[in-house]
Amino acid sequence: MAIEITGRHVSVTDSIREHGRKRLEKLVAEFPRVDNVHLILDVEKYRHQAEVVVHGRRHILVEARETTGDMYASIDGVIEKVVKQLRRLVDKRQERQPHGRKAPAGAPVQEEAPGDE
Repeated sequence: MAIEITGRHVSVTDSIREHGRKRLEKLVAEFPRVDNVHLILDVEKYRHQAEVVVHGRRHILVEARETTGDMYASIDGVIEKVVKQLRRLVDKRQERQPHGRKAPAGAPVQEEAPGDE
């Protein structure tokens, strides 16, 4: 599992890097299928933008972007968006999987007799 933090037009300070890393480690702990997380920080005038790209097993690809006036708020907001998307994805995959195991094809099927009600 790799966490990458990149700054565009901004130097990433140690405190911002540590804040982003702590939040992303919680995300990775909650979703074990995540393999690679890339946090991209960008500043344009007064707009502080944070973008997260998550890659995982079984073709998981989640992207989110948040823009605010504060870099810490942008990081928190984008991670909330990614967590929401990953939860939705996990729930969707769980709904599509059949619940329980089916009997093997050659196994005898037990049926109730019509008069046993």
